[in-house]
Amino acid sequence: MTTQAALDTTALDTALDVLHANAASWVALSLEAKVALLEALPKKILNFAPEMVAAADRAKGIASTSSWVAEDWLTGVWAFIQGVNSHALVLKRLLAGQAPIEADAVHIRPDGQIVVDVFPVTVYDRLLLNGYKAQVWIEPGVSAEQTRQDAARMYRGAGYDRPGVALVLGAGNVGTITTLDILDQLLAQGNVCVVKMNPVNDYLGPFYEKIFNDFVSRGWLRFVYGGADVGGYLAHHPKVDSIHMTGSAATYDAIVWGSDAEAATRKANNTPILDKPISAELGGLSPVIVVPGEWSDADVRFQAEHIASSKLNNAGHNCIATQVMIVSEDWELTDQLIAEIRAVMREVEPRRTYYPRSQEKTEQACEGMRCTEFLSGDKSRVLISDVDPHSGASILRDEVFAGALGIVRLPGKTAREFMRNAVDFANAVLPGTLGATIIIDPKTRKANAAAFDDAISGLRYGDIGVNVWSAMNFLLGYTPWGAFPGHTPQDIGSGTGVVHNAFLLLHVQKAIAEIPFRPSPRAILGGELTLSPKPVFFVTNKTAETTIRRLVKFLVDGKPTALPGIFASALRG
Repeated sequence: MTTQAALDTTALDTALDVLHANAASWVALSLEAKVALLEALPKKILNFAPEMVAAADRAKGIASTSSWVAEDWLTGVWAFIQGVNSHALVLKRLLAGQAPIEADAVHIRPDGQIVVDVFPVTVYDRLLLNGYKAQVWIEPGVSAEQTRQDAARMYRGAGYDRPGVALVLGAGNVGTITTLDILDQLLAQGNVCVVKMNPVNDYLGPFYEKIFNDFVSRGWLRFVYGGADVGGYLAHHPKVDSIHMTGSAATYDAIVWGSDAEAATRKANNTPILDKPISAELGGLSPVIVVPGEWSDADVRFQAEHIASSKLNNAGHNCIATQVMIVSEDWELTDQLIAEIRAVMREVEPRRTYYPRSQEKTEQACEGMRCTEFLSGDKSRVLISDVDPHSGASILRDEVFAGALGIVRLPGKTAREFMRNAVDFANAVLPGTLGATIIIDPKTRKANAAAFDDAISGLRYGDIGVNVWSAMNFLLGYTPWGAFPGHTPQDIGSGTGVVHNAFLLLHVQKAIAEIPFRPSPRAILGGELTLSPKPVFFVTNKTAETTIRRLVKFLVDGKPTALPGIFASALRG
């Protein structure tokens, strides 16, 4: 019998001592100085980007010549720089004496709910992401005037609510989750941070330490490494004032209620072992709702590539990966769409799964299921093409976090009837409230405008994508990222609180990103005036890496002479 060595906490205690001693200096730092620190980050990210991407590819088993290399340029580099730039833009508005959100960006819906336009923001947003837009819906009962007053209020006289030392428990799948959480803690909460890297991707830690060196050297940020014992020690340390974590509900419960025999009793009696604020992003079962309409063969293929991309990105190791596609059993194109998804999932370049227990979870999702099709030699890509919506099957209960996609067919002879049934099913049956995607063609949307508005309003998800995978809300920087409000520590679901949120809005209910249903030039022929090409996150985009690398460099350098090269690459995708 072996005994586990006692955890040496010396380095952890020292890190917290340094942060605790320097927390007040971060709060007192001028807005001008904070903006300067932010503006120095993009060049550092760009300098380390090739090495970071190469390290990620080695860890994931991706060859340097693989088409999958584009993935980490998008999620690991572009999203990081976009998050920094979006925060910097808003803070520079404040520094110039301007309001963080423009007056005409705030609207009142017919039911009185407030919505805020948050994207596009700049001229280059309109050029490079033409046709992309996003709104934030504010919780009912908050007025337009209050929304404006609350935006970035910590920089407009109110100060931070509870600044101190925060523990960030990093995600193991997408490294940028951790870096953007750091920005949120520093800028939205006023906290200095100790960051525990997840063992799955802790190879990124040394890069982050160099990129954030100006924050590390002044005692505002520390990175530490280790397993659950390190996270548990830090979470309960008296010099940690608050926690933000990305992970699973099981990890959250272990931190808050414990993992011993008394944990269930504590949870039932609401007597947590952790008595400090904790926010969390915990994923869920993300659906894509496909509204029946009159689609061409090209539409079917394009949306099949879209849906397959939302499943296969990062080998399915995403908290926002599509797990269930909801389609109409009465739509004549349902089987054609499924056939195209099947083809895409078979055709796309193979890759290995790398996240712990992914194969086990895939097998669990498939157990006892009819219509199960393995679409790769290693059985990591699975299509379950006819899931009984009333079965309580694992694919409808448990987050797979791997390459399994289930398809649920619901009644709906009309778009209106189907949207009502699909929204009810997603809200009532599928666990989690982080993200949902709805795909609808312009003609059907126009003919069913009221029903579509009811569907968007009724979806109880914190991040919604219209004709775009809801993960787009993660990438844009200006769009808050987090679960639909209402979860409690005893029923944590997809978590509490939002991150990113560059406009620093309060009382966020949901963020909604939208792109055209069709790419250019087909979009124009279909009545959508946009130049938007095939999105770079599509796993079938042939020029994704080149386009993203050019976009990244433009985000840093801002040279207009780079635009023709970006457009030329994007249009070839």
